[in-house]
Amino acid sequence: MATEYGQADGAGESSALSRAGRGQRPPTFLGGPFAVRTWRAFGYIWLNLPIATVTFVYAVTTLALGAGLLVTFIGVPVLALGLAGCRGIGVLERARARALLGARVGEPRPVRGRKPGVLGWMTSVIKSGESWRHLLYAFLHFPWAVFTFCLAVPVWAYGWAMLTYPLWQWVFPRYADVPGIQLYGDEHREIYLDSPPEIALAAGIGLVVTLLVPYLIRGLTTVDRLLVTGLLGPSRLENRVVELESDRGVVVDTAAEDLRRIERELRGGAQARLEGLESELGLAKAKLTEDPEAAARLVAAAHGEVKSVLQELRGLARGIHPAILTDRGLGPALSALAARCPVPVRVQVDLADRPAPAVEGIAYFAVSELLQNVGSHSGARSARVDAWRSGHHLMLQVADDGTGGADPGAGTGLASLARRMEAVDGVLVVDSPPGTGTTVTAEIPWRDS
Repeated sequence: MATEYGQADGAGESSALSRAGRGQRPPTFLGGPFAVRTWRAFGYIWLNLPIATVTFVYAVTTLALGAGLLVTFIGVPVLALGLAGCRGIGVLERARARALLGARVGEPRPVRGRKPGVLGWMTSVIKSGESWRHLLYAFLHFPWAVFTFCLAVPVWAYGWAMLTYPLWQWVFPRYADVPGIQLYGDEHREIYLDSPPEIALAAGIGLVVTLLVPYLIRGLTTVDRLLVTGLLGPSRLENRVVELESDRGVVVDTAAEDLRRIERELRGGAQARLEGLESELGLAKAKLTEDPEAAARLVAAAHGEVKSVLQELRGLARGIHPAILTDRGLGPALSALAARCPVPVRVQVDLADRPAPAVEGIAYFAVSELLQNVGSHSGARSARVDAWRSGHHLMLQVADDGTGGADPGAGTGLASLARRMEAVDGVLVVDSPPGTGTTVTAEIPWRDS
C-alpha cells in the first residue's frame, strides 16, 4: 500500500454530471431535416397555433366572466370551473410535450379540498398556485405560438420549395406563361429565376435554409419545453419536497439496516462468545475447590477469550464510527482502510480543510464498501483511492484494474450505496466496462466542519 498526500491527479476530476449526457447522439447536420425528432418538433409547432388559440379564448372568457361575476356568488363557481378547465388543458399539453418534444415533466400536485363538499373544492382550486400557473400558461403560450408558427412554417416551406425548385420550375412556362419565379417587375424591367445558374443558386439557397431550419425549430421548441415544465409541471418546492420525502425513507431504511447488521454481529459474535465465556467461568468456579489446576486452566482460557471478544467489539465499534476518523481526519482513516484491503491500494487525498463529521462519515463508509468490493469481487491486482474537493463537493474515486463488469442496477451493494448517496443529494457514477477494471466516482455535497 502506498499513501500519498498532495496535489490530486486530474484523472479523476470528471464529475458525475459530465457523464450524464453520454449515449445521446444528436442527428447529423445533413440528416437533420429528415430526423424524426425534427418532424416531431415541427408537428408540435404546427399544432401550437390552433391549440393555443382555443386555450387563450377559453382562459380569457372564463377569467373575465368569473371576475365580472365575483360581486355575486355565481362568480366563484365560474372562476373555479375555469381554472379547473385550465388544469385539464394542462394534462393534454403535458402529454403532447412528452410525445413530441420528449420533455420530462411531472404531474403537479392534485387539488385536495381542505373542507368537504363542493364549496371546499372550489376554494381549493382558486387558492391553488398550480391552477393560476395553468392560467398564466394559456396567456403566455398564445403569442409565442403565433410567433413560432409564423416564423417556422414559412421558413420551412420556402426552404423546401427553393431546394426542389429545379424539379418544378417547368410549371411556370407551361401553365403560367412566365419563365420562372418573378423576383422583380415593373413597367420597364422584369427579373425571373429562369436561367440554369439562377435555378442552381436558388436550389443552393434552399439547401442551406433546409439544413438550418431544424436548429431553428429546436431552438423555438426549447422555449415551449421551458413553458410546459415551468408552468404546467410541479414547482421546484414540490420537487424538493418529493425528493426529501424519498431521501427520508432511504435514510430511515439505511439506519434500520445498520441497526440490524449491528444486532446480527452482536448476537452471532460477541454475545454468543460471552455466553460461552460465562459457562467456562461457571465451570471454573465449580472446580476451584476440587481441582484448582483445572480451574486455573479454564480461567486462563477464559482470559484469552475475553481478549478475543474485546478485539471483536473494538472492530464492531470501529465499524460504527472509527476513532481514527474523528481524531485524525479522512486521509489517515482512508489509509487505514487501504491497509486492511487484501489488494495493494494507493491513497491520495488533497483536502486543505476537513468537512463536517457527517460528510467524513459518509465518505469513509462509501470507500470502505467499495474497497470491500475490490477485495472480494474485482479480481484486481492493484487499486487506488483519490479524494479531493471540487467547488462545493467532496469528490471520491475508487479505481481498480480488475475484471470490470460491475452493474449497479443488478441490486448489488453498489445500488444500495447509490441510494445512500442520493439521500444526501450526492451522486454515484460507475464506469465498469468488462475486462478493463472499475472506476467508481462519488460526489458528496461539502459542508464545513
